[in-house]
Amino acid sequence: MAASTNGAKPAAATSDVDLFRQSEIAADYVEGLLDILDYDGDIDELVSAGRPVVEVVGGRLQALVGQRGATLEALQELTRLAVFRQTGSPSRLLLDVGGYRATRRKELSAVAKNAVEKVKQHGEAVRLEPMSAFERKCVHDVVNAIAGVESESEGVEPNRRIVVRPVD
Repeated sequence: MAASTNGAKPAAATSDVDLFRQSEIAADYVEGLLDILDYDGDIDELVSAGRPVVEVVGGRLQALVGQRGATLEALQELTRLAVFRQTGSPSRLLLDVGGYRATRRKELSAVAKNAVEKVKQHGEAVRLEPMSAFERKCVHDVVNAIAGVESESEGVEPNRRIVVRPVD
């Protein structure tokens, strides 16, 4: 199991040691789930960008991701609850299975850039399809790095979406 940090400053109340402990607790929980489901996977725990991360890699894991990551989101919440139960503190743990989040991040970058192009071309706001919080953050990060446009979320879960509009 790998341990690393990327040099990002963690929140004042949570040290890298605490964050790595959260990832260890989460990895143990996920390993237990994999055993129950009789799935094989290698589990890495690390700290990245000031948050604990657990990555599961291996074959035959698509069922743990589910349609558009829905199962992965549910597993992440269950894993966060397991961490909370042991530490007494909420966790910002990020769970990834089979590299789904990295792949989805690339897809969402393309969606965001496409929306920006439409906004710049037509001068009108573009509403994107509903997305999870993870997906919305990916899109906001891309849009916020481009001059002349802005983004905001609107609506209520599970129909919360991003609107990209020109900056006045």
